[in-house]
Amino acid sequence: MNRHRSTAAILSVFWMGLGQLYNRQIAKGLLLMATEAAALLYLIPNLGKAIWGIVTLGEKTQSLEKVGKIMVSVEGDHSIYLLISGLITIFILAVCLAAYLLNIRDAYHTGSLRDHGTPAASFKRSWANMTDRHFPYLMLSLPALGVLFLTIMPIIFMVLLAFTNYSSPNHIPPESLVDWVGFQTFRDLLTLKTWSSTFVGVLTWTIIWAVIATVTTYFGGLIVALLVEAKGVRFKKFWRTIFIIPYAIPQLISLLVMRNLFNGQFGPINQYLSYFGLGKLPWLTDPTWAKVTVIIVNMWIGIPVSMVLIMGILTAIPKDLYEAADVDGASNFQKFKIITLPFVLFATAPILIMQFAGNINNFNVIFLLTNGDPVNGSYQYAGSTDLLVTWLYKLTLNNSKYNMASAIGIMIFLIVASLSIWSYRRSKSYKEEDMIQ
Repeated sequence: MNRHRSTAAILSVFWMGLGQLYNRQIAKGLLLMATEAAALLYLIPNLGKAIWGIVTLGEKTQSLEKVGKIMVSVEGDHSIYLLISGLITIFILAVCLAAYLLNIRDAYHTGSLRDHGTPAASFKRSWANMTDRHFPYLMLSLPALGVLFLTIMPIIFMVLLAFTNYSSPNHIPPESLVDWVGFQTFRDLLTLKTWSSTFVGVLTWTIIWAVIATVTTYFGGLIVALLVEAKGVRFKKFWRTIFIIPYAIPQLISLLVMRNLFNGQFGPINQYLSYFGLGKLPWLTDPTWAKVTVIIVNMWIGIPVSMVLIMGILTAIPKDLYEAADVDGASNFQKFKIITLPFVLFATAPILIMQFAGNINNFNVIFLLTNGDPVNGSYQYAGSTDLLVTWLYKLTLNNSKYNMASAIGIMIFLIVASLSIWSYRRSKSYKEEDMIQ
């Protein structure tokens, strides 16, 4: 009874496509056989070198050798190229193994149909089935491969860098090799005074910034939305348009304009202050004032986003709730506290958590407005307003401390993921959704 399914599966184990040929699917079988042949032609000469490259990261450095009277540069192993090419080969192997297993499954399934008296589908019928019934899988396969090679693989590459000594000045290929150092980078980040003090200081400011930036923009947007939607307010469309303009303008332009407005030397804001005899303020040059400035500017950019979001939610609140509250004699504040605020928080809790996570990684506001400055003499490659993400940027592009930047990237992920999951699981929307399920 199981003769066809077992035979087809076993043949497909030995070589892709043999099971399909056995099941009389000639075109599909030949296509799968050609696929395995192409995969082996690539993997046989490259797989061993890929594993060697990932394990050793190279053994020979670039050097100069004298040939006659001329010094000739002799090319050595490039550790980073070896790591990248090794990862690509490993990922291609994973894709090939997935295709190999699907090939066995397909042969077994077709053989099972033959055991029950159903003839195997022709290539034309199989193709029609794929482009009709399984069309979503066909279309999703290409983006999935893109995510695998363009997102997941770079993330793994970044994680692996944290366990190497890839940093200037002594371990930059091709002049020198990169070595695996285990958790040494993390130990240096958390125990060496120069690194640990910077990490603690930048992390503290990052959390403070994320909390303040999220609270101010969210509740600022809530207040503006309530004022615009309040009864008796005329020209609502006009007010909505005015308040959405900061969001409509590209953020790059807004931040660069704000940087000039708050300039301590020639900025218009300080000039207006001087006209009133108040004196100039060090908006971007004093550590405390610089932090206040980035929070104010972030409110200007972030409040319209929350306002638009909350306006849509306010229109969805049933009017009969407010009518019942009026009958019970509730004040405006009581209606806001009992009806409006819980409803808005319930609907926006996941988005609020996303905003908090986004503010932890809010690169644009800090980098374009202050560039992480003013300089902090007790910090290692970081300024007083640097967030972890901008510090990571400086370590990577300005100072070539790739291993330390990778370790900080991993720390950012752990912090954001843990805080986001913890906050979301404690939200009322998650608890009620879990109860419904």
